[in-house]
Amino acid sequence: MKAQPRWKIFEDKNSRSKILLTILGSGHLLVTRGHESLETIPLLTGCDSLKVQQKSDNLMFQMTVKGVSRMLRMQFDGKDRVEAVSECSSAVEQLKKYLSVTTLDDPARIRQEKSVEPDVTQGSLSIGHLAKHFLGEASLSLPQMCSHTVLAEGGLEPVLRLCLLDPSFPGFVEKVEAQLQKMIEE
Repeated sequence: MKAQPRWKIFEDKNSRSKILLTILGSGHLLVTRGHESLETIPLLTGCDSLKVQQKSDNLMFQMTVKGVSRMLRMQFDGKDRVEAVSECSSAVEQLKKYLSVTTLDDPARIRQEKSVEPDVTQGSLSIGHLAKHFLGEASLSLPQMCSHTVLAEGGLEPVLRLCLLDPSFPGFVEKVEAQLQKMIEE
């Protein structure tokens, strides 16, 4: 009995159609070759179920869907290694609009990228920095996955009406602001 191969390998070197990555408006990464869908990755699933890492000209995805863990590696191609790394970095910049991407390359390069866009958040954040953001004391741009909520369309308005009609709500808001200030000071 033969063991199943652990990796499915898709190459476009011997194919008439190129492998394309497309980010759909629904927040899915679609990997296609011609009219064939090779893979669909939901980008707005939250931090715990999808992790993405870049190393040189490779993107590695680790995802858990319905309790099943999967890994996917994409290697980018170019006329040389520099162009392949550039293509991969371009894909990473698009993915960062939806989720955090960890770069496993030279630390000096990572520091340089972070200094170019200090307000764009990638990776982890301190509680103090988040507190400053919510109090309006710091500008912060979070990945799109952070704006994805589980409330159904129109589900926020009834919750807000309920809060505003509760006579203890303004006191609660003041307590939240005070706690956020304490977190900033820590």
